[in-house]
Amino acid sequence: MNDIVSALWRDETPYILGAVLLLLAVLYRVLETRRVALKHSLLFFACWLLIDLLAAIFVLRGQLAIAAGLHQAALLGLGLVMIRLGGLFLFRVVLPAMHMPTPRILEDIVVIAGYVLWAMVRLSFAGVELSSLVATSAVITAVVAFAMQDTLGNILGGLALQLDNSLEIGDWVKLDDLSGRVVEIQWRYTAILTRNGEKVVVPNSQLMKGKFSVIADREVGVAGWRRWVWFNIDYSVSPSLVINAAERAVADAEIANVARHPAPSCVAMDFAPGSVRYALRYWLIDPRDDDGTDSAVRTHLLATVQRHGWRIALPDQVVHLVQEGDAHRQRVWQREINQRLQAISGIELFAVLDENEQYKMAERLIHAPFAKGGVVTRQGAIAHWLYIIVSGEADVYWETPEGERSLLTRLPSGSVFGEMGLMTGAPRAATVVAATELECYRLDKAGFEDIIRARPALAESMSHILVQRQQQLDARQNAYQQEHGGKGQAEHRAAIVDRIREFFGLK
Repeated sequence: MNDIVSALWRDETPYILGAVLLLLAVLYRVLETRRVALKHSLLFFACWLLIDLLAAIFVLRGQLAIAAGLHQAALLGLGLVMIRLGGLFLFRVVLPAMHMPTPRILEDIVVIAGYVLWAMVRLSFAGVELSSLVATSAVITAVVAFAMQDTLGNILGGLALQLDNSLEIGDWVKLDDLSGRVVEIQWRYTAILTRNGEKVVVPNSQLMKGKFSVIADREVGVAGWRRWVWFNIDYSVSPSLVINAAERAVADAEIANVARHPAPSCVAMDFAPGSVRYALRYWLIDPRDDDGTDSAVRTHLLATVQRHGWRIALPDQVVHLVQEGDAHRQRVWQREINQRLQAISGIELFAVLDENEQYKMAERLIHAPFAKGGVVTRQGAIAHWLYIIVSGEADVYWETPEGERSLLTRLPSGSVFGEMGLMTGAPRAATVVAATELECYRLDKAGFEDIIRARPALAESMSHILVQRQQQLDARQNAYQQEHGGKGQAEHRAAIVDRIREFFGLK
């Protein structure tokens, strides 16, 4: 046994063992996710030690030539293990600690170069003539390179992508009809994970030869991904009205994943047959939800178009062949009137109206839908109309002068708001936002003016309800809260009556 130990224990043995064990201990403690690689390295280290042990046995048996060959092989293998561990220590511990992250391919290149250099050193010590070896290997390399040109193209492409940082893991890319997030950049390929959960493998040579788009690259100061939503409106509508309404609809709406800055913009792009073609451009924050956000933007655009009484233009070649008679149209209109009368009958403000007056009002209601998140009315705005919620819910917010918003209440189906704007012309006292898809009827000043002019006493009757509504809102707004006694209510009511009379020109 002592003879075997003396044969194994050489001058370089303690340095090799000490360096390997120290690197293994440090890396095992630091690298929690790479311990499998460390175990493999330890296994190879043990194998080369066994080969060196076998060489020592041959020394004792007097077979020195075999022992020398096995010892040289063991030294070569132990050196490769040390180079591998040294590479892990440099690129996974030292450089990250110095805040110098490096591409994985660079680590592989350095380690492989170390392998080649160490192999050449050991061959030189073994008496191999390197010059003749290099000349012979050059021919072999040329043949191999010609046979593997596609593979080598992929490898060099992956190396170039990593070194010039044109593509990084985590980037969202678009390549022809493929889009997704880069999850791997290997020697031969780049893996892209799509929204459908598909891992698409793209050869690196294809990325180097063609063009690809990196979406929302923060390093170059891009705010997001600008999306285009197209729609057509009849020539009868002024483009300036369409542009302003579309921009305001998306800018005011609370749509997740739509950037506030830069603000959405709408442009008239073309004169199509029978209509003007518009494009609403907005900036998408997270490219992973492009289709869902486009859908939300289209929903708000459609609701805005419907509220204004416009229509999405149809191609001129579409011919409507359905011929509707007067009786059919009358039945449809009657169903609509009944629905409007049902909505009006549940409103306390209009309880003093007789059936004829309610019918006239129902005829003048305007259908006004809103998409979820749409701003129905904004605090401080001048709007001479009210809304009746047919279906859905709306949130009422009060905004402080500093811009802070607090929720006052949620209005259910059947609620009415905006009475003060209709009856007195007062600015909106709160901001109302659609909490769900919202179906409303809108009553303008012009639609109510004939009714109140025919019966001026309605102003006196409605003022009771309006003052109660105003006092309820004042109680919620702490910044404007006041003491309301009997005298205060009377004065407040008298002021509202005067404003109603002045607004509608009553005597």
